[in-house]
Amino acid sequence: MKYLGIVEALEADIHSGQVARGERLPPQRAIAEALNVDLTTVTRAFNEARRRGLVEAHAGRGTFIAETPDDAEASQMNRPLIDLSMNIPPQPAAINFRKLLPQGISDVLGGKRGLLSLHYQESAGADADRAAAALWLTPRLGNITAERIVVTSGAQSALFALCYLLMKRGDVLAAGMMTYPGLKAVAVQQGLTLYPLAMDEHGIIPDAFERACREITPKALYLIPCIDNPTTATLPEDRRRILAALAHKYGVAIIEDDPYAPLRPAHLPSLAELAADITWHIATLSKCATPALRVAYVAAPSAGRAAQLAEILRTTILMAPPLMVALASRWIHDGTLGEITQAIRIENVARQALAATVLGDTRFIADPHGHHLWLPLPASWRAVDFAEHADRAGVSIVPGNAFATGTSHIEAVRISLGIAPDHDALEDALTLLASLIAQPMPRTRTVV
Repeated sequence: MKYLGIVEALEADIHSGQVARGERLPPQRAIAEALNVDLTTVTRAFNEARRRGLVEAHAGRGTFIAETPDDAEASQMNRPLIDLSMNIPPQPAAINFRKLLPQGISDVLGGKRGLLSLHYQESAGADADRAAAALWLTPRLGNITAERIVVTSGAQSALFALCYLLMKRGDVLAAGMMTYPGLKAVAVQQGLTLYPLAMDEHGIIPDAFERACREITPKALYLIPCIDNPTTATLPEDRRRILAALAHKYGVAIIEDDPYAPLRPAHLPSLAELAADITWHIATLSKCATPALRVAYVAAPSAGRAAQLAEILRTTILMAPPLMVALASRWIHDGTLGEITQAIRIENVARQALAATVLGDTRFIADPHGHHLWLPLPASWRAVDFAEHADRAGVSIVPGNAFATGTSHIEAVRISLGIAPDHDALEDALTLLASLIAQPMPRTRTVV
């Protein structure tokens, strides 16, 4: 949009020093004539610049470049009022992380071998931490040995290393037509071709995967089996079995990214259970505890394959953060991690119920135990336009094109419920979105 171009040019001039802080801007009409745009465009630009903290208006005197010299403060002012774009778990009142984290770290360091958590570790993880991971994963993956597990610093580093291990530049990676943006970033960095698979309300359609196997021979299949990001779909058991059988039949590796499974009370067999010899299971603690830990576990098809993955990680992250890994292990053994996950699950149910109340008759898709929802938009709205208008109104959300693996015409947005600090803030944000979605889209379109 033209008005945004004016704001960005002004911001660049401020940072470069071409305009000084405290300098008075020309009247809006003079700017409109100089730029050959209409007055309303300049007015919108001034309003946006004020929202970003770039300018200050003084009645009777005019508009001036803001005096604030602190870019960090200006950046704070530029942030949306409520951020519903980051898909992180809520912090339940029942879990006091301010006390829990420092106390847990103190307990780790106070143990007999606590100071070893400040040393370098093996890239696969220390034996004790791999054993703790096996204990955590066994209820979902079956009887898994510690030798098959690699400890990593979050799911994203694991995903990057796995794609590097399993594929080479130009290879095809099959994924849902809507998928995790982190996968898209990895594909770009490694020169992989993402092949979009058709999806329905239950997730990836097996027939679409088989067609891809026959026509383009993908090297790997990526999926989020539980509470998919962004669609919230959970693959039913029969579909999991079919996908596992097809992957076996066509020799396709499976990357099972399963961050939300601990949040669902009902157990479904994982792909790692159904096809252990070809599946790499990623289990991060970022969605069921806190991203501050930066800990994820990868269950490899065999101990040998786990060692190969560890070699890749050695050249990238070297090791997962040993102190946080030790804390995670302690929480697994004493039950704290399970308590955190249960509290987050309960809080998610409460926030989903709040969303259903506020959104009313507006149709959306969600899992009651997840911390995001997928909101298909009415025909009057494009997702990028809706997200932009929501941002200008004070709420940040993510348009569907951020998740599309191909050319998608799905007009929907992802709304994350966990990051809002409390129910009141979440209700305010959802009320604003409900009001916005009920309005027809303005005539002015976003240029993308």
